[in-house]
Amino acid sequence: MPKVPRQEDLFASLLPRTMPLMALRSTIVFPHGTIAVQMGAPENIALLAENPEPGVSVALVVAPGEADDPLDTNAVVNRIGVAARVHERINLPGHTVQITLQGMQRILIEDVQQTEPYPIAIVRDAQEAPVDPAEGRELITRLIAAAETLADVSEKISSDVPSVLRMNVADPGRFADLAATNLGFRISDRDEVLQRLDVGQRLRFVLSRLEREVARARVLDDVKKQTEIKIDEHQREFFLRQQLRAIQNELGEADANEKDVQELLARIDGAGLPEKALAEAKREAERLRLLPPASSEYQVVRTYLDWVLSLPWAANSGHTEIEMARVQAALDDRHYGLDEAKERILEFLAVRKLRNGASQGPILCFVGPPGTGKTSLGEAIGAAIGRPCYRISVGGVRDEAEIRGHRRTYVGAMPGLLLQALRRVQVNDPVLMIDEVDKMSGGGPSGDPAAAMLEVLDPTQNKTFTDHYLNLAFDLSSVLFICTANNLFDIPGPLRDRMEVIKIAGYTPEEKVEIAWRYLLPKLLVDHGLSDTDIQFTDESLTFISNRYSREAGLRNFERSLSAILRKRARRKAEGEEGAWVVDTARVEALLGVPHYVAEPAEQEPEVGVVSGLAWTASGGDLMVIEALRMAGTGRLTVTGQLGDVMRESVDAAHSYVRSRASQLGIADATFKEHDLHIHLPAGAIPKDGPSAGITITLAIASVLSQRPVRRDLAMTGEVTLRGKVLEIGGVKEKVLAAYRSGLREVILPQANEKDVRDVPDEVRQHMKFTFVERMDQVLQHALLDEEGKRARPPRRRAGDLGARDGAGSGEPLAADAP
Repeated sequence: MPKVPRQEDLFASLLPRTMPLMALRSTIVFPHGTIAVQMGAPENIALLAENPEPGVSVALVVAPGEADDPLDTNAVVNRIGVAARVHERINLPGHTVQITLQGMQRILIEDVQQTEPYPIAIVRDAQEAPVDPAEGRELITRLIAAAETLADVSEKISSDVPSVLRMNVADPGRFADLAATNLGFRISDRDEVLQRLDVGQRLRFVLSRLEREVARARVLDDVKKQTEIKIDEHQREFFLRQQLRAIQNELGEADANEKDVQELLARIDGAGLPEKALAEAKREAERLRLLPPASSEYQVVRTYLDWVLSLPWAANSGHTEIEMARVQAALDDRHYGLDEAKERILEFLAVRKLRNGASQGPILCFVGPPGTGKTSLGEAIGAAIGRPCYRISVGGVRDEAEIRGHRRTYVGAMPGLLLQALRRVQVNDPVLMIDEVDKMSGGGPSGDPAAAMLEVLDPTQNKTFTDHYLNLAFDLSSVLFICTANNLFDIPGPLRDRMEVIKIAGYTPEEKVEIAWRYLLPKLLVDHGLSDTDIQFTDESLTFISNRYSREAGLRNFERSLSAILRKRARRKAEGEEGAWVVDTARVEALLGVPHYVAEPAEQEPEVGVVSGLAWTASGGDLMVIEALRMAGTGRLTVTGQLGDVMRESVDAAHSYVRSRASQLGIADATFKEHDLHIHLPAGAIPKDGPSAGITITLAIASVLSQRPVRRDLAMTGEVTLRGKVLEIGGVKEKVLAAYRSGLREVILPQANEKDVRDVPDEVRQHMKFTFVERMDQVLQHALLDEEGKRARPPRRRAGDLGARDGAGSGEPLAADAP
């Protein structure tokens, strides 16, 4: 009996060379399969319109992209598709047609010869490679087992699918296509099955994807079962609790939750809460009574009530009277020097005393370099007036919620730093130290904490400070706020306006020595287990440590240096060494190593192009050496040292001024054209800006171009204009102290800053010489030496000189000495 040919074999013999190309993006039909598809792509609608006859043959292919994307014909060339017939067309609203597609066989898309109005592809038959019968049977068995498992654990797979697969095991290729169709594969995986002509590879790919789906379905099934178990447990617990409550009611016993609420209500009545806070607390307690203890909302409400009841609404320290003598004694006992700061503190507290503790007035803000005793001053005030002192560090705080608290809608919400501090001190009138207030960063998506501080530090508003968490007004008017900062200009203007600024410039070497004798050495000896019979210092050695190892405004490096020496002595004592160490300058160098700072600039020889200037920093004043160098070139000016725009403009102005004074300074005109000039400010890693180095830069340029040395026994600061006028600058006190710590005893300042010298401590003023100038000519005359290192003689005034026209007082034009 002759063999009946298969349907695909008959179709292959009649397969046309060209076929209309229909792109599918969300589904595909395999050979021998039938699906209904809705067509909406313009090219597919055009294809159906041009071929209205039933049973038209088309080439199906999976196209990449979304449904509305145009078809990229190059992407489908050399890919495997399916030859199919179109049946049953149904027109739908929205220019959509539903058709039924019957897959016939796999084909290869060799090329696309037409794209408009619909693509036509050149195709040929795609021959499949058969699988080894033994391997095929094994893979089919594993696939059926995996399908049965997936049907058991996943609700998405029908239980009839394994039976359907088991009935179609005769043709392995058809079996793989059927499994991909009925087991919920993604379109990308189904397209991958379609592309594999090797039946063995196709079966292995389907098996790998099916096993992955089985593993995923098992995980989801486990999660579902665990969730159901927990839900059942909660329902069982709720049912048992309701039964327990009914039994307790029958026995006349109180519910544990009810007992808890009754205790809370008793605490609320005895907490002395304000009227609105009392009403809110009782309302929340009544809500708590209705909530089951196992619910999450119960814990939120309970935590809220605990916060309300733990705050000191009416509790104060009991020390309302401020004793001025006690405050004076406490400040003098804990701090040496700082007379101006102490005086301002006493004035502030005196006003508060006369107003019976009322806080109408600005907030104290200590501004100064690190290590100058700002925080300890606040602690001394708290101890003196008998109130607890608590420090809140706001450095780096960038979220407004850190100040105002988080709203209760957030998980883990809690009040801000202020109410947390009040809960810890348990009084409503403590001394709160807000440290590093200049280092708050804000303006981002989390809000500006500095803006939130406006209400806190405003005495007219903080009576009704409302934290987001409590949502109740809390009176902060009894709190004594003291802020500290290193840089006043980093504090926002509105916040700075609410503060009484007390500047602490730093300590002189003499003050550091006295502080070491009074405070540091007694404390450090105890900390290191030593006594004064083990080690002895001298004034000279302490001064040497201050000048050569810790030339700073504060005391931290100075204290570290002393600690390093004491640690070395403690080690020797622990090893059995007896006797006392007498620490002189030689032993200091032996113990601490090479000094960190060079010898005093006053001992250095005058140099050409090197000038000592003064700068203000957040760490106090600092000595700034400016270097200038000339070399053969074309007149180019180079500036280095990480300078800001203002300082670079000062260099340009100084260079122009020196060029205008070339003849008076003895500088040939050709010098500016035949030489390059390089201005450098050392410590290039530190950004520098500001106009106050104007006279220093001008003097350095004048020195290097005229090849005349500059005095190194003085320092200077001042802004200079293009016409040579010296203008007022800021930070005079800090800059003078920096010169004094560096060993310099003469400073050139603008005439307009003469009033600021009164802020310099008396012991420093007595050892310093101040030269006040109005014009740059005076600076050149005072600091610029002749070629032999001698002071230049004042030149005669000549008609037409800029200094003569402007009437610069003693600032006459400077001329080079005759040979």
